[in-house]
This record gives sequence, structure tokens and C-alpha cells, in this order.
Amino acid sequence: MAFEGLADRLQGTIKRITGKGKVSEQDVKEMTREVRLALLEADVNFKVVKQLINRIKERAVGQEVMESLTPGQQVIKVVKEELTELMGGEQSKIAASDRPPTVIMMAGLQGAGKTTTVGKLAAHLRKNHNRKPLLAAADIYRPAAIQQLETLGKQLDMPVFSIGTEANPVDIAKKAIEKAKEEHYDYVIIDTAGRLHVDEDLMDELAQIKTAVTPDEIFLVVDAMTGQDAVNVAESFNEQLDVTGVVLTKLDGDTRGGAALSIKAVTGKPIKFAGMGEKLDQLEAFHPERMASRILGMGDVLSLIEKAQTNVDEKQAKDLEEKMRTMSFTFDDFLEQMGQVKNMGPLDELMAMIPGSGKMKGLKNAQLDEKQLVHVEAIIQSMTKKERQDPGLMNASRKKRIAKGSGTSVSQVNRLLKQFDEMKKMMKQMTNMQKGKKGKGMNLPFM
Repeated sequence: MAFEGLADRLQGTIKRITGKGKVSEQDVKEMTREVRLALLEADVNFKVVKQLINRIKERAVGQEVMESLTPGQQVIKVVKEELTELMGGEQSKIAASDRPPTVIMMAGLQGAGKTTTVGKLAAHLRKNHNRKPLLAAADIYRPAAIQQLETLGKQLDMPVFSIGTEANPVDIAKKAIEKAKEEHYDYVIIDTAGRLHVDEDLMDELAQIKTAVTPDEIFLVVDAMTGQDAVNVAESFNEQLDVTGVVLTKLDGDTRGGAALSIKAVTGKPIKFAGMGEKLDQLEAFHPERMASRILGMGDVLSLIEKAQTNVDEKQAKDLEEKMRTMSFTFDDFLEQMGQVKNMGPLDELMAMIPGSGKMKGLKNAQLDEKQLVHVEAIIQSMTKKERQDPGLMNASRKKRIAKGSGTSVSQVNRLLKQFDEMKKMMKQMTNMQKGKKGKGMNLPFM
């Protein structure tokens, strides 16, 4: 999970000061020392750490904290605000030209995930902004780069503009924009060539494309797993191209998070998007405040709601609510609900968005919960249609058959039946309490 190491260390540090009725300068000094060590261990640029700690110290021993009724809480507020500011302050939205198409030029080193990010960004624009993108294959050097983009285009059912490896990348970009104007595409996303390291030829070609097509956005794609190297790469590209934003890939695999915390401070350019998984729908708009909340264990309810609104079918949610209210909720409905939850992303990421979830027992073993859901799915799928509709039919021989068919034990089958019955009762109580309220509900099958 992104920032896991940093989050664990910071949450442990600030927990010691949160409940204090009175905070001394010594308390602040000890806390900031721990915060500094946590950030350095997370591979945050040391100059950035120094500046951040100085700002936290200055504010934490000032009037807003020392004269507060809850100084411990105020210190945490200061830390959160400074972390938010460090990552950019507020979300930097993607450009949209008054005269379409909006042109986005993607740059980065080989291996950073640039071509895949082109596909992810196109999927994001269509799904979240209702836009029609055209992908342009301008990487003529890397073997199979064009084929990779065309394969992504087929998976997404999106057009890819390509005229082969013999054409000049500048001409490819220009002709892609001409096609987009003719066929009324909203965006053109240009996949440019990368190299194993920053070199003069690469920069010259990118500069030529920039001059020829004057892009609305120049996104630099960097691999968060490379830590401070990602920041160095961002600096080099920014000096040459004056990029408009950064897309961090593999942020889900970087438990330290140093690159995300350093890039904005070092380059002055915002992080626009973050890759949170390998799937083509796992690209998120980067929200500094929400990320700071996640790091400090405060949850991220807004992102959780957005995921639900995007992935949970409204009609199904309403039908489900009615079934729960009337106690006609079945294992088929339960299976359908599990599918919607899985579409929202890994369970540990969803749980991290719930405020206070870090204190919940077993969260550190979130992978066990994922496996448990697989077992639950297998048990339900091993039931007959009648058994799913009416769990009351279950007897010893049926349970034994289901356990054998799902590769589980009879005790696991019994536990699921009991939990299902308890959940039905609980959800009926909850829906009765909410009668008369409008809006889309989200029912999560927590085991």
C-alpha cells in the first residue's frame, strides 16, 4: 500500500501527542525529530524535510497551538496542513482547451510505465469526464511500442493513430492532431519515445514535438518506486521542457512515498495523477489534502464516495436496499455486492480510506481479508440456486457437499451462514433507520 511505511511511523509518532491536554516546546521538539526521521527513511529529499520541519516547529510553538483548548489536536492539524502544502496544496486539474482537441504530450524514461499510462489516462478521461480521446503512437524506437499502444487501444475500444516506425515523430504528432480536428476528438494523447536515461537526443526530439504542436499539457511520467531518482528525472525533464505536471506510476507499490512528497517542492510542478495499480482503470487524480489525510490515518471519505459512485450501479444499489428492508436479500445478491466492492479496488486501500480504520483489529493483515472474500465467493458458488435463495434448507449433508466443492471446511460454511443471517438483521435495522432519506446507498459486506 502507498505510504505504508511512512504512515505507520508518522501515525505512531503523532499518536503520542494527540491526547495531551498541554503541549510543551520539548514535546514539539521530540515529535518533529521523529517526523524528520520518518520522512528521511521514506526517501524524502533532505532539503525538503528541513524546510517542512522548520515550518511545523514554527507553527506548533505559536499561538494557534499553545493557546488552543486541544493543543495536541492542533499540532496534528499543523502537520496535516504542511504535508498537504508540500504535495501541492490543492488538486491541479487537467487542462481542457476552448478549441478542441486538447493536446497532451506524455514524456518519461523507458520503464516508467509511460505507454500504459497513456491508456489509463484515456480511460480516465472517458469514464470520469465523458471525453473522446485519440491516442497517438509517436514512439518509433522502442521495439513493439506501437503494437503495445494499439493493443491498449483495442482493450479500451479506443482509436490509435499510427503511421509506422519510418515516420518522423513530429509528423506523427501533427497528423494525429489534424485527424482529431477532422473527426471531432476532445483530446489527443501523444505517446513519445523514452530512453534508459536522460540524453540530448531524447530532449531535442521532445522539444521539437513541443514546438510543432504547442501542447496544452506536458505530463512527465515517473516511477515512484525509484525514490529520489524520480525527483532527479523530474528536475532534468522540467529544465528542458517546462512540464505542466507529473504522473506518478506504481505509487501503490511504494511503501515509502518519498517521490510523491518531494517532487512538487523540488520542481514546482504539481502531481496531476497517480497510478494505483496495474489495471487500466487504476489511475487516480492526485489530491494533496486527501493523500495527507491517508498518511496520517485520518481516512479519505471523499475518494471512497467517488469510487462508490463510479463503480456501484445506482439501480442495483436501490434494488439491494429494498431487498434488505424486506429481508428478501439472498446469497445471489450478496455475490453481486461482493463483485461491486472488488471493482472499487483492493480491500486494504478501501479500508485505509475509512477514518480511524488503522486502529481496527486485523487491518495489518488485509491480505487475509482478501483471501477470505475468495473463500466466501467459492462457498456461495458451490451452493445450488435453491440454497442461495433459501439458506434455511441447509442441513449437515448439504454443508458437507458445499465445503468439499469450495475447498473449505464445514466450520467455514457454518460461519458464513451465521454472518449472513446477522448481516441481514443488521442491514434491515439500518435501512429502517434511514427510511425517507434520499440518495444512493452503499452496502459493503464486511466479514
